Formats: sequence, C-alpha cells, structure tokens
Amino acid sequence: MRIGLAFGDARQQRDLAGIGEQIRTANGIDTAWVTQGPNLDALITLAGASAAGPRELGTAVVPIPQRHPLMLASQALTVQAATGNRLTLGIGVGIARMVDAMFGLPTDRPARRLREYLEVLRPLLRGEAVDHHGETLTAVGAVAIEGAAEPSVLVAALGPAMLKVTGELADGTITWMTGPRTLEEYVVPSITKAAQGRPAPRVVAGLHVCLTTDTDAARARYATDFALSGQVPEYRAVLDREGASGPADVLIAGDEHSITKQLDRLRDAGVTDAMLAPIGTADEQRRTTEFLVTVGR
Repeated sequence: MRIGLAFGDARQQRDLAGIGEQIRTANGIDTAWVTQGPNLDALITLAGASAAGPRELGTAVVPIPQRHPLMLASQALTVQAATGNRLTLGIGVGIARMVDAMFGLPTDRPARRLREYLEVLRPLLRGEAVDHHGETLTAVGAVAIEGAAEPSVLVAALGPAMLKVTGELADGTITWMTGPRTLEEYVVPSITKAAQGRPAPRVVAGLHVCLTTDTDAARARYATDFALSGQVPEYRAVLDREGASGPADVLIAGDEHSITKQLDRLRDAGVTDAMLAPIGTADEQRRTTEFLVTVGR
C-alpha cells in the first residue's frame, strides 16, 4: 500500500507558498495529494510545487460540474507538462448541496453525468478530438500540449452506481471518511467487479490521522472540528454503512504502534493507497508527518 499525504482544504490550509514547500520537501512519501475545496485550486497548487517532491502528484478531487471537460483537459495536461508527467487526476461530481447552492448547477442523475463526462474527458486527455452531443453534455474540440502524457484518472465514487461507472471508465476511486469495513466489504468488491477485463483499479482511502498520546482527546477535538462533515449526505451514507456515529469513529489516531495497525487494516481491506491528512496541534502534525514518512520508506 502506497502512503500519500494530503494538503489543502482537508487540513484547512490556505498558505500556497507553505503548501508548496511542504510538497517539495515530502521526501519518502509516494504521493502528494491536494484536496480541492472552495479556496486554493488543486491543479494550480500542484503546478506551482512541481520542482521537487514525491514522484506522484494528485488532485483529490476536482469537482467537474463547474469545469467543462475541454477546460479540465487543458488544465490537467498543462500541469502534466509543468510537472514532468507526474499528475494523477482525481475528479468528482461534487457535494450536491455545494454544487446547487454555490453554483446553481444541476445535481440530478450524477452517475449519468459522470459517465458522459468520462466518455469525453478520457479521449481529450489522450489528445483525441471529440464531437459529443449527449443528454447532459456537449463537447466539440481537442486539446494538444507538447510533452504532456495522458494522466491517470481517479473518481470520488461512493454510491453503487458511481462505483460501477468508475470501474468501467476510470482507473480507480478516491474515498473520503470511509472506514476499513466499508472499504473491504463494499467499495473494493464493487469497483473490482465493475472493472472486470480492465487493469485492477486503484483504491485510494482518504482519512485524517493524528499521532498522539491522548487518543480520546484527539477524537473529541476532531468530532467538534469536523462535525459538519458528518452531516453531508454523501459522507453520512458511508459512515452509516461503517456503523460509525460520526467522523471521529474513522479518524486514524494513536501512537506509532496503533497507527501502524490501523494502516495495516486498510491494506488488508484491499486499499492500494492511503491518502492521509495529518491534523492536531502544529507539533502533532509535524510528528505525524515525520512518522508517515518512515512508514512510506
């Protein structure tokens, strides 16, 4: 199982220069993931941090409703050219409440919209022209950027219909706040079945982590700080499937031995990549990061 670090909105980070420096110095980590929220743009952040750092740079995830596939293909291939083809493009249909309330965009038929989007985006990323006039999307054109290779595409897929489309058309999935039992019994078998006849899909498990000597205090603080996340329908569904009362129940927390056991549980569940977002005090985040680097090595 590859070990990656998450940066950006998932850790309430707003300092572009600081994030870039952390990514450039994240030696020993397989992947630097930048989470996309309403603040820093994940793709631009990665392009600016391209000088050094991990061999893989990923977005987790770029919401697609407000980015036409021609635009996203241009952005992604530009980042590929800027980073020496180290990008893994993570995308998602977005949190429905945000897509509707913030942008006034439709959120119905998410699996149908995702399928059409991928049917257009994948050829564009290969440098092919598209002429698509579908139910939810029109796209005519092509994108060509010298030196840019087609990036791998992962999808934030949690529901059964979304996992089916992802398994058929993408290279894997990125989950968030999804516990090990749900990953083992639901996510991994669902996407693996959908991907039959294709390369085995990547399963990236995104979770917060805190190396601490006071696990109860860390979980209590986390339950307060991320209470709203537990009310988002998309996340609430996987928490319910896990039997978790809230996000704190899936927080990876404890000492070095405990965190290692929790990571082993993810690996045994079929997770191929852990995308870990250190939280806590500045000292706890520093020590957590240092420990994860040793695990990655």
